[in-house]
Amino acid sequence: MDPSLYFTEHHAQVREMVRAFAAEHVAPVARDLDRTSTFPWENVKRMGALGLLGVPWPEELGGAGMDHLSYYVVLHELAKVDASHALTVSAHTNLGTSPIVEFGTTEQRRTYVPLLAAGTVLGGFGLTEPGAGSDAGGTATTAEDRGSHWRLNGSKVFITHAGVGEVFSVTARTAPGPGSRGITSFIVTKDTVDLERCAALGIGHAADLPKTPGVRAGKKEEKMGWRASDTRELILEDAEVPKDNVLGRPGEGFVNFLRTLDAGRIGIAAVSLGIAEGAYQEAVRYAGTRKQFGKYIGSFQGVHFPLADLAVEIEAGTHLLYHAAWLKQHGRPFKTEAAMAKLFCSELAMRATTKAVQVLGGYGYTTDYPVERMMRDAKVCEIGEGTSEIQRIVIARQILGDVVA
Repeated sequence: MDPSLYFTEHHAQVREMVRAFAAEHVAPVARDLDRTSTFPWENVKRMGALGLLGVPWPEELGGAGMDHLSYYVVLHELAKVDASHALTVSAHTNLGTSPIVEFGTTEQRRTYVPLLAAGTVLGGFGLTEPGAGSDAGGTATTAEDRGSHWRLNGSKVFITHAGVGEVFSVTARTAPGPGSRGITSFIVTKDTVDLERCAALGIGHAADLPKTPGVRAGKKEEKMGWRASDTRELILEDAEVPKDNVLGRPGEGFVNFLRTLDAGRIGIAAVSLGIAEGAYQEAVRYAGTRKQFGKYIGSFQGVHFPLADLAVEIEAGTHLLYHAAWLKQHGRPFKTEAAMAKLFCSELAMRATTKAVQVLGGYGYTTDYPVERMMRDAKVCEIGEGTSEIQRIVIARQILGDVVA
C-alpha cells in the first residue's frame, strides 16, 4: 500500500514509536501475561506516559491532540505483537472515553476525560447483558427516578475493564416497553479491583473521584483469548447515580451507543488486521529458516501459495480499514465501511492465524511461538462489537434497504 494514500509523516512517526514500544516492552512479556491471565499494569503506565491512552482527544482535555487515523495506527501496531494490549487501548479509548467526549456535557468532559486521557484511570462501556447481546434493544437494566438521583439495577456482562476500570458509560431503561425506546445512558464510577497494585505503580486509581454506591465488579472471566485483558461482569445493585451523570439526552442512549459501536468496529478491524499481519510475519520468517527435505519450506507451493494469498488479503484489509478510518476522520458517513472493515479483517485474522499455525506445524501448536496465542486471540474478533452475522446485516441493509429491514 502507498502510505501517502492515507498517512502523513506524523502517522509514520507514530507507527515507528509504537513498533519500538511493542518490541521493547510488549513482546518480552506477552506470553507470560497470556499464560497467567495477568493485566499489564506496568505497560499501561508506560502507554499512559506516551500518550497512547488519549491519542485522539484534544490537549485541552488532557489528550495527545492527534487524530483518529493515529489512533487506529496505534491499535494496528500493538496487535501485531499482542492483541490484549491493543484491546486495552481500544476499549479504554473508544468505549470508555468517546461516549463522554461525544455526548457528555462540558462539566462531564472536564471531570472525566482528563483522567481517562492521561491513563490515570481506565474506562469501560456497559451495554451487553445476559439477555441482550446482539439484541442490545433487549436491555433489562432499570433506572428509577428517585428525585435526587437515579437508582440503577441490573447486570452487564463481558465488560472489558469491569474490574480494573473506574469510569463507565452504561445503559439502563428509563421508560417501560420493549425495544430501544426509553433507554438512557449514564456515567457510573467505582474503585479498581487492583488498588494495592495501582497504589504501588501510581496508576489506575483516582481517590478523589466520587464513586457510585452500588457499582461493583463480578467474577473475572476465564477466556480462550485476550487473556491479558480484564473481562468481568459489572453489577449495578441499587446504584445511586447523580442526576448530573445522565450521559446525553434521556431516551437516546441506545442510538448514541450504536454510534459508539460504529467507530468501535473500525478499532476491532485494526486489532484484527494487526493479529493477521503479526501471524503472517511469523509464518514468513519461519518459512525462510525452516528446512525439510533439504530445502527451505517456503520453496514449496503448499507453503508459499497460502502465504501469497495472505499477502493479498492483508493488502485488501489494510485498504478497507484505513478507508473507513479516513471517512471518520473527515466527518463523512462510515457506518457501512466500518462494518465491511470489521467483517473482513476479523475473519481474515482467523484465516491468517490458522494458516500460520499450519505453516509452523507442530511448533505452531506450542507456546514457544506466538501464533497459537494469536489464533486464540483472533476468534473473539468475529464476536465482539457486533458478530460477523450482525456486520452482514448492517451491510445488507445498505444494499437492500427495506427488503432486509
